[in-house]
Amino acid sequence: MIKENIYFASDFHLGSPNLEESHKREKLIVSWLTSIENDAKVIYLVGDIFDFWFEYKKVVPKGFVRLLGKLANLTDNGTEIHLFVGNHDLWMLDYLEEEIGITIHHNPIVIEQQNKKIFIGHGDGLGSGDYFYKLLKQVFTSKFCQFLFARLHPNFSISLAHTWSKSSRKCNEVPFASKEKELLFGYCEKMQENNPVDYYVFGHRHIPLELKVDEKATYINLGEWISKNSYGVLKDGKINLITYTK
Repeated sequence: MIKENIYFASDFHLGSPNLEESHKREKLIVSWLTSIENDAKVIYLVGDIFDFWFEYKKVVPKGFVRLLGKLANLTDNGTEIHLFVGNHDLWMLDYLEEEIGITIHHNPIVIEQQNKKIFIGHGDGLGSGDYFYKLLKQVFTSKFCQFLFARLHPNFSISLAHTWSKSSRKCNEVPFASKEKELLFGYCEKMQENNPVDYYVFGHRHIPLELKVDEKATYINLGEWISKNSYGVLKDGKINLITYTK
């Protein structure tokens, strides 16, 4: 069987809000990955896969073994997997690349698949406004800040990070009001003026969205897996948003 479909999913937020709920979500995600493994050519995980992630020199956060095992199985069997860091797991380094064979992206990329040009990124910090977060991101991604955080004991630092993550998630769950109020949609419009593509695919916003940017391009937001279980699939040159039900 020839694998031709390209899959996109985002915002699993594994680790939140507690172990029981995270396990339920993780098992559902693994079930989804199993359901697509026979026709998935490439899988793009578009950020905030973990509610928090930090790679110490010799330690990574415990948990997520079902997902990590499934991803390792997929890459071992030849499925190409790309993972974008989001605002919750931006301190991702090379552990998953070396251990599982996943390609990690710290910035948006443009790909060409099925004769379509697709811009992919988590979406945090893009577009106009949100200047306070953009400043925080510069601080958080600095080597000095990472060095200082690594000096903290994981029992304290990870608990602190999850508290911050809870407040950060709420900012991305504001209901859709209009195209004009969507920062990422405005970003797509500006990008389309000089670097046109066929699709813009983002996560971050926690709302499944499909909006026409112009006659050529469509903005896709993948939603999340805390309650919506939504993902995108590129098949026969068209991206469709789908809700996974087991």
